[in-house]
Amino acid sequence: MNSIDTALLAAHAAGDGLTMMQLYAQAAETAETPDAAAFFLTHAYVFALEAGHADAPALHQRLIDAGREHPAGPPRRPRR
Repeated sequence: MNSIDTALLAAHAAGDGLTMMQLYAQAAETAETPDAAAFFLTHAYVFALEAGHADAPALHQRLIDAGREHPAGPPRRPRR
């Protein structure tokens, strides 16, 4: 277990979403495989959305650039 793993466990235990977002983004930068990076980046994005953090759009764009997410299209009319 590395220091990021240890810090993530502590942040999860404390319910500290902002720290989890930052740590998951950091883990994505140092991940050994593209799949691992996408996993961590997805978690960072989710916690950024939950916190209303300003980094959410940039994290979303990184997922799009990695081919793991699609850009939002125009709004669709509701089905009835």
